[in-house]
Amino acid sequence: MAPLWPAPTVSEPVRATVRLPGSKSVTNRALILAALADSPSVLHKPLVARDTRLMATALRVLGTGIDAQEDRWLVTPAALDGGSHVDCGLAGTVMRFVPPVAALANGDVSFDGDPHARERPMDAVINAMRALGIGISATGSRGRLPFTVHGTGSVPGGEVTMDASASSQFVTALLLAGARYEQGVVVKHTGKPIPSTPHIEMTLTMLRERGVRVDSSVPNVWRVRPGTLHGLETVIEPDLSNAAPFLAAALVTGGSVRVPDWPESTNQPGDTLRDLLTRMGATCVLDDGLTVDGGSVVHGIDADLHDVGELTPVLAAVAALAQDTSHLRGIAHLRGHETDRLKALATEINGLGGDVVQTSDGLTIHPRPLHGGVFHSYDDHRMAQAGAVLGLAVPGVQVENIATTAKTLPAFPEMWAAMLEMERAA
Repeated sequence: MAPLWPAPTVSEPVRATVRLPGSKSVTNRALILAALADSPSVLHKPLVARDTRLMATALRVLGTGIDAQEDRWLVTPAALDGGSHVDCGLAGTVMRFVPPVAALANGDVSFDGDPHARERPMDAVINAMRALGIGISATGSRGRLPFTVHGTGSVPGGEVTMDASASSQFVTALLLAGARYEQGVVVKHTGKPIPSTPHIEMTLTMLRERGVRVDSSVPNVWRVRPGTLHGLETVIEPDLSNAAPFLAAALVTGGSVRVPDWPESTNQPGDTLRDLLTRMGATCVLDDGLTVDGGSVVHGIDADLHDVGELTPVLAAVAALAQDTSHLRGIAHLRGHETDRLKALATEINGLGGDVVQTSDGLTIHPRPLHGGVFHSYDDHRMAQAGAVLGLAVPGVQVENIATTAKTLPAFPEMWAAMLEMERAA
């Protein structure tokens, strides 16, 4: 078993200001678009974490120049080359976004990742790419890693129909590369509603900013016209989903946490925290940052998290500390994330004395007195963050493999400790 991290417990309200690094979702999309652009791009304040390093490395092996300095990355596009291997790690953005780009390379590009990455669904992207005439040889289980993309230097493009009900990343993967296809691309979704649709809106916004003509006027149909992507100098927004455990600390301890530079308008799903935490008893004020103040009690919540599933682990931890029952709905797709998050949350919270019941599309959480114990992370960064939140109120919680938070927030343990130090200094 990986090392255990004693989650700090506090007896006083947490009062802190927490500065967050850039958004993983924005950083990795910006890297892809910069690699496909007609001129260099500059990314200011990108996230530097395992997922973004994996993306940068993947694009480098395809020929893109990336000069990564601490707070400024210069991305220089070049002709894409094959004959390389891409390590996806456990990053869905790498395993799904890079293959449609690799189809534009001259030569074969193989893809594989961490052991659990081979269990994450890829079939929608693979089948769609094949329908667009892209050659793919799969050596893993059907619709999974590992596989090889046979790049020919160009892709005809055209219209494709897919079932993206397991992940919005399936749609984004084709939209990001589509402008470089000869006919562009038209993606039609058939099936149950797509989760995390704000991420698709994020993709469309970023394409438009770079001069790409896109049309999303017809529901479940996205059209990307062929054309040139322009290089762009851009500042990456803070990662709002990574704000979840810190803002939750304000709620569960009755304290106050401020995140500077919270954008007034954004496509990031994490912005929904303002509404969700308010419904659970917090007061949220947005000015040149977001300040969350906890109240005297934590309320349960009945919420459809279909579009913001990544917030589920932290919200489930808060719900386990609430005064009444919570129903988290619309998140059946979380069974195919870094781990089966619904099963993992139920198992780990119940292991601390909780009462969490899995439903067909979510969780029902009945608050119970909790006790200490090991909270397994399953190599899932959001699970580890949930364990840290529980530890604030439950003495003796030990989070297994807190280092897995490096996937999107490498300094999480240090930031967590610094937040609590600020509370003690106040």
